[in-house]
Amino acid sequence: MIIDFHTHIFPDKIAARTIESLGAIAGVRAATDGTLNGLLASMEKSGIEKSVIMPVCTKPEQFENINHFAKKINDIYGGKLISFGGIHPDCENPKEKLNYIKALGIPGIKIHPDYQRVMIDDVRFMRIIEHANELGLMILTHAGIDIGLPEPVHCPPEKMRKVLDTLKPKKMILAHMGGWKQWEEVYECLAGEDVYLDTAFMFGVWDASAENREYITKEMFLKILEKHGFDKILFATDSPWSNAVKGIEYIRNLPINEKEKSMILGENAIRLLNGVF
Repeated sequence: MIIDFHTHIFPDKIAARTIESLGAIAGVRAATDGTLNGLLASMEKSGIEKSVIMPVCTKPEQFENINHFAKKINDIYGGKLISFGGIHPDCENPKEKLNYIKALGIPGIKIHPDYQRVMIDDVRFMRIIEHANELGLMILTHAGIDIGLPEPVHCPPEKMRKVLDTLKPKKMILAHMGGWKQWEEVYECLAGEDVYLDTAFMFGVWDASAENREYITKEMFLKILEKHGFDKILFATDSPWSNAVKGIEYIRNLPINEKEKSMILGENAIRLLNGVF
């Protein structure tokens, strides 16, 4: 089973202009049209059996709509699509809101320190991560540089290490192999720690000239894998922003054994999602 642990979808009425706008900022071409049907078609083509959707609350007032939509996805698609919930660090009564997400049966939350303009070790995020951990919720955060946003980086590896050392979350997932384009810092600060890393937006990305771009060298990718171990790496595409077929091909062509490839492509995700489907 192949599971894509990090995907995005947009409402049909805004998907086209959202994809065009974000793609222009980042200088990349989307691999799908950004809709729910586009994700399902991509899964069919690539052989992905389950995808996890990661919504982002860019404003506190989006909380209710985002989480109601997440519950709807989970109810309708019965495990083929699994949506996390979203919360903003400026939401009032964050513990109550996390309790609400848990009550809806949503298995985890997505946070994005760059889009939400708050450092990952800020007390607002620390409180959210601490209570989500107490509730047994998975927590996925954007990590490292965001290609479409200016500095500062709101979740660099050294700040994430502080969060891990302080709170010791059990089901924490760091997108983009722990810190996009900050690979040496990931290797030094995070590789080998008790945290999951996903492969979102690492390979299978088409730049504006339609050439395939890999954002990490194979040597560095393998170096992090060797230090971190294979049991806490999650295959992810960041769909619609990278090509699932190319991403799967990249993993399958790595000079590692078949068991290790299977762990990355799905077995680790199945273990982490135990009881969700």
